[in-house]
Amino acid sequence: MQTVIIIGAGASGLIAALTAAEVPGRRVILLERQQRAGRKLLATGNGRCNLTNTGASPGRYHGEDADFAAPALRAFPPEQVLAYFRALGLLTVEESGGRVYPLSDSANSVLDVLRFRLEAVGVELRTACPARELRREKRGFTVVTDAERLHADQVIVACGGAAGEKLGGVSDGYELLKALGHKRTALYPALVQLLTAPDYPRALKGVRADCALTLYAGRAVIAESAGELQFTDTGVSGPAVFDLSRAASTGGRGLALAADFLRKYDRASVLGLLLGRRESLPELPAGDMLTGLVHNRLGKMLVKYAGIHANDPLKILDDGALETLAAACKDFRLELRGTEGFDKAQVTAGGVRTADFDPGTLESRLVPGLFACGEVLDIDGDCGGFNLQWAWASGRAAGRLGA
Repeated sequence: MQTVIIIGAGASGLIAALTAAEVPGRRVILLERQQRAGRKLLATGNGRCNLTNTGASPGRYHGEDADFAAPALRAFPPEQVLAYFRALGLLTVEESGGRVYPLSDSANSVLDVLRFRLEAVGVELRTACPARELRREKRGFTVVTDAERLHADQVIVACGGAAGEKLGGVSDGYELLKALGHKRTALYPALVQLLTAPDYPRALKGVRADCALTLYAGRAVIAESAGELQFTDTGVSGPAVFDLSRAASTGGRGLALAADFLRKYDRASVLGLLLGRRESLPELPAGDMLTGLVHNRLGKMLVKYAGIHANDPLKILDDGALETLAAACKDFRLELRGTEGFDKAQVTAGGVRTADFDPGTLESRLVPGLFACGEVLDIDGDCGGFNLQWAWASGRAAGRLGA
């Protein structure tokens, strides 16, 4: 009997195991170091599980060779992922930006239908069972756990990355593959909160705003995004921030973030609004000038940022002061001091070098019979379901075991 061992029961490992088990008579063993499978999956999308994005394409992925992801994504695109889960009994709903969630609004639903299928097809799931060693033998492999030595004809490494340590993020996969000759790139936290000079964020903690963001290195633009930003006591978070976080994490020092809080209006239009407000409400305190345009606390902070005294009536503000305030609304700058670490990150940027794997099968070019999938490889996606789409697509490709 052919035996396949999958190391790691996250998203990519779960679907790799189910795919491998589609061949009758094959023994499939799924090892997971945590007490239960899919802990990180349960945390995705704030517990809702953004399981894919209908707009997933190779251009939404990053790595030393981002095109490596293309064959797996083509072979198992979002529509096939959704059909697969529908066949498992999961209903889904598409929301803005192509994000897809379970109709139940609970990540547990996604994990449960996968778990039910594992049991139905006879996959041997062993939790609290980390793989300590992976050795190549004359025939197949030996996987050493705390309890035993297991023989496998083929092995799939699906251990995930370093991100989200509390949810199971580890370096196991890198070490297991390193022992068999594979190398990795530098690792960086991605889809993570940005740390800034605290003056403004601390006062705005909890405030959310729709904005356009630009990441600068000096005068050079290195990344842009748009969407929701949320202020925290140490910086900024939210989907628009997460989309920039990879570039911020890998971009070095001297970075700055510029926020445009009225992105659908040009600066001249914003100035026109402010001039109109001064004319119609000359006695209004300057601190209330942006009421109705942005969140009240944010409005007061922008007034302060523009160097305007909050208690001054609008009638004493000259056109230059209003021009400065309009500029603040369109170009609010925050000095970046880095990002949160891997413990707070949702994804790892970097990983095992993809040049040593076949992009179609995800089989190692160095060690025949060895496969890898998911976050352990040097592929990461944008915020919005793209990383789970890569997990499903790469896990499906690896689980075919070269067939």
